[in-house]
Amino acid sequence: MANINSTRYTILFATTVCVVCAALVATAAVSLKPAQVANARLYMEKNVLVAAGLAEHGQAMTVPEVQAVFDRAIQARLVDLATGELVPADKMDARRYDQRAARNDPAASRAAPSNPAGIRRVPNLGTVYFIMKDGQVDQVVVPVEGPGMWGAIYGFLALAPDGNTVRGLTYYEHKETPGLGAEISNPGWLDLWRGRLGYDDKGEVAIKVIKGPAGKPEVDPHHIDGLSGATVTGNAVTRLMQFWLSPDGYGKFLQRYREGATS
Repeated sequence: MANINSTRYTILFATTVCVVCAALVATAAVSLKPAQVANARLYMEKNVLVAAGLAEHGQAMTVPEVQAVFDRAIQARLVDLATGELVPADKMDARRYDQRAARNDPAASRAAPSNPAGIRRVPNLGTVYFIMKDGQVDQVVVPVEGPGMWGAIYGFLALAPDGNTVRGLTYYEHKETPGLGAEISNPGWLDLWRGRLGYDDKGEVAIKVIKGPAGKPEVDPHHIDGLSGATVTGNAVTRLMQFWLSPDGYGKFLQRYREGATS
């Protein structure tokens, strides 16, 4: 009979427990991975709907409900960010494309040029969502991201058919300070972006969060009210937004879109 008080027994017992627990954890991680991926995709796509005004902030939606809206009103496509050209729809499934993973993969991304936003890498391909209405493009939704005060900020920007006028915006993931920078996800502040213009009359990126209040869109189309006590976050939002609207982000695609080249 084994001596349960021996050092050998104690080591063997501890090793067995560790191996069994590790196996259980690994099995659980592998078995839960598909559900985690599906939930992450659901969350992302629901926020596309929020940016486009097809869902409310905080609205609970099931996978079938999100799927139904996408099937009815949304066409997801991939864009070659270097050229602004759409990737053929049958080449890759845009809805299953992981843009974050691509950005972190040296084979699927490139180093970003020096920029005020502090964005280091850009995926070769970016996702774009065409919101359809009566057979025509009613909105274009693009993802935006960049460093905030304490971590990365992720959102979606919806633009009108002119590829310039903001229809909606959501910041769905960030680590900004509660009560201060975290107000970037406040629906009331996000509503202030509607009607603003990303570009000026010369086609230059002009949208900006300013310190203090901005005028109404019709008289002050490029500025958005600053967030009290959150100047760093406001500047970060300005910089990441300007980056993704520039030629280094979705700017080349949006220019082609404004010129009518959408195929």
